[in-house]
Amino acid sequence: MSIDFKKYIASVKDFPNKGIIFRDITPILQDGEAFAAATHEIAEYAKSRQADVIVGPEARGFLVGTPVAIELGIGFVPARKPHKLPREVEAAAYDLEYGSNVLEMHKDAIKPGQRVVICDDLMATAGTLHATKELIERLGGKVVGAAFYIELTDLKGREKFPDVDIFSLVQYTGA
Repeated sequence: MSIDFKKYIASVKDFPNKGIIFRDITPILQDGEAFAAATHEIAEYAKSRQADVIVGPEARGFLVGTPVAIELGIGFVPARKPHKLPREVEAAAYDLEYGSNVLEMHKDAIKPGQRVVICDDLMATAGTLHATKELIERLGGKVVGAAFYIELTDLKGREKFPDVDIFSLVQYTGA
């Protein structure tokens, strides 16, 4: 079955008022067939990378990564914004198109040598990818890939990570 995922992605101009065209995955999530197909494609990618664990950055990464981990029968690890995780955490700062933030991960979330695929909804300038990769590597894991529903190619996030294999369901160039 082949699904045109692009038709399921909504565009919202000027979000968050910085001249960026925001791409919203909610329509994919609302359609069970499209969501299952997207999950399966990303799961096949993660399987091809021999992932031991999936890491999903805050919010949308949970929506993308959790069902992938379930389909593969492997663990899922969240990367959260500050003060949302109990116990000891490792933290990494990152910059996005519209500001800075921090991601945290439990210090015992990744075992040394584990092969990790990062899953998220959107890759733009790759700030979140940078922070997540940094956390995984500090904890002894190896990032073997990153998978996204959407990649905004004009923002050149992929170019900042020549050592990370990147998979995206849909690529957008320009508005």
